[in-house]
Amino acid sequence: MDAQRLTTFIESFEREEESFLSRVRSQAIADRIPVIRTPMISLIKTLLHIRVPERILEIGTAVGYSALLMAENTPPEVQIVTIEKYEKRIPVARQNFKDAGVEDRITLLEMDAARALEELEKAGDRFDLIFMDAAKGQYPGFLGPSLRMLNKGGILLSDNVLQEGDILESRYAVERRDRTIHTRMREYLYEITHRDDLQTTILPIGDGCAVSVKL
Repeated sequence: MDAQRLTTFIESFEREEESFLSRVRSQAIADRIPVIRTPMISLIKTLLHIRVPERILEIGTAVGYSALLMAENTPPEVQIVTIEKYEKRIPVARQNFKDAGVEDRITLLEMDAARALEELEKAGDRFDLIFMDAAKGQYPGFLGPSLRMLNKGGILLSDNVLQEGDILESRYAVERRDRTIHTRMREYLYEITHRDDLQTTILPIGDGCAVSVKL
């Protein structure tokens, strides 16, 4: 079976996005800013309708596309906290939230994710969905505080866990500069699939994602 043909066939059934979301996504792609891929968009929308979360945490805002997608597919009372430290992207994200009319629903924390998670945990924050889409080598460090803040029955959604297929290769078969990330991602995947407090499935969609439910 041709994997690329199959992916193209599946994606052909996707409905067109709301115009503002489509513009944000197109601009991000034009500016070479990473945004979630089409299969991930569909998965997020489906998960949000299976179990509507009261509070969402996103680790990695970029220009705000994913946060906007989640706001678009949840009731107006749902609150979203998103974290971004890259200064050039923060004002773009804030403007996108304002233009979409959802700035009152989305709290953007302008700081390093590790620090933000520490502060949120200290404040006693709790979440029903946590979307991890930040620096891949940092996933293991983000896991502990994320799970402590995740409510029972909540979902941890981790994106880009297959690293364009490199995760399948031996550590020595990948570029030297990528070996640390490769090792840490393998450790992360082992951890989330072997914890007694998680039920995890790894899906080969987009660049790979893991869906974990807190037991």
